[in-house]
Amino acid sequence: MRTMTAGVRRHYIDNLRWMILLILIPYHTAMAWNVWDEPNYIFFEGNRLLSSIVVLFSPYFMPLLFVLAGISTRFALQKRSGRQYLAERVRRLLVPFLFGTIVLMPVMCYIADRFNCGYDGGFFRHYAVFFTKFTDLTGADGGFSLGQFWFLLYLLVISAAGVGIITLLKKFGAESRRPLPLWAVVLLGLPLPLLSEVLSVGGKSLAEYLYLFLLGYYVFADENVMDKAEKYRLPLFGLGVAATVLNVYLFIWSGRDFGVLNTVTDYVSEWVMVIALLGMAKRYLGFSGKVSGYMSTRSFLFYIWHFIWVVLAQYVLYGLFGNNTAVLFACTVIASYIMTFVYCEISIRIPFLRFLTGTKYKSNKK
Repeated sequence: MRTMTAGVRRHYIDNLRWMILLILIPYHTAMAWNVWDEPNYIFFEGNRLLSSIVVLFSPYFMPLLFVLAGISTRFALQKRSGRQYLAERVRRLLVPFLFGTIVLMPVMCYIADRFNCGYDGGFFRHYAVFFTKFTDLTGADGGFSLGQFWFLLYLLVISAAGVGIITLLKKFGAESRRPLPLWAVVLLGLPLPLLSEVLSVGGKSLAEYLYLFLLGYYVFADENVMDKAEKYRLPLFGLGVAATVLNVYLFIWSGRDFGVLNTVTDYVSEWVMVIALLGMAKRYLGFSGKVSGYMSTRSFLFYIWHFIWVVLAQYVLYGLFGNNTAVLFACTVIASYIMTFVYCEISIRIPFLRFLTGTKYKSNKK
C-alpha cells in the first residue's frame, strides 16, 4: 500500500482544509435565518435562500474535516510515536477547548440571552448563569454551550481512541493489505446512517466521526485510492453536486416532507462529496506558496475566533441597520472575516495567546 511518506508534505490536504474552513463565516452567519427553527445565538427570521447556504454545505463539511484529520494522523505517526502524537494533541486541542469554553462561549451566550430572551443583567452576573443553566446546550437561551469547540473535544477523544485502535490493529497486520478499488471505497459510506445515532450528542455522533477518522487513516492516506479519486473526480463531483442540490430542494424548497428520500440525498451528498473533494484537491490544490502557507498556519486560529465575531457583528449591526436581511448578512460576513484575521494575527504574536490557542509560530525571518 502506497501511503504518505515521512518528509513529504501533501499540500492539497492543507489547502483543502483551510479552504473549507473559510466557508464557516457565511455558513454560521446564515444560521441566523434558518427555516427549520434550530436555536441560534442570534435569530432573526426564516429565509429560505440563506438557509440553502447552510444545507448546501452541512452534509459533508464536518465529515470531510474528520477524514482530513485521519489522513494527517497517518502522516504524523510516521514521524512520532503514539505517545508523542497524543501529547501534541492534548496541547493542540485540550488547551484551546478549555480557553474557548471558559472565555469565548460565555460572551456568545450572553449576547444570545440578551438578543433572544431579553436578558438585561450584566455580563459578569451572566457568567454564573452560563455555568449553571443546562438546557439544550445550543447556548441560544444563554445556557451552557460548547459552541464550535465541540469539534476540538471530539477530535481529542477520537484521536486518543483512534491511536488505540490503530495500535491494536497493527498487531493483526492491518497495515499490510491491498488498496481498495474505488467502488469499495464508495460502499464504505453505507454504515454512515447507522452510525449517526450512536454516541450522538446534539446530533453529532462520536461513532460516525471516529469511523470517518479511521477511513481517513486507512483508506484515503493510501495514494492509490487518492489516485482513483482524482481520476474519477468529475463524475463523482457531478453526482455529489446533484445529490446536494436535490437535498437542498427537498429540505428547503419543496414544501413537503420527503422523509427517506431526503435522508438518502443527505448521505449520498455527504460521502460522495467527501471523495470528490479529495480527488479535486489532489488534482488542483497541490500547490504551495506564500498565500497557502499563510492560510495553512492560520486555519486553526480561524476556526477558534470566527464564530464570536459572527455573533458580535450580527448583534451590533442589527442595532445599526435593523432587520435588513441583505445588509445584515453581507456586512456580518465582511466584518467577521476582517476581525477574525485581525485576531489571528494578534494571537499568533502574543506568547500567552499562542499557548491558549494551541498555536505554533514560525517566523519567516531568517
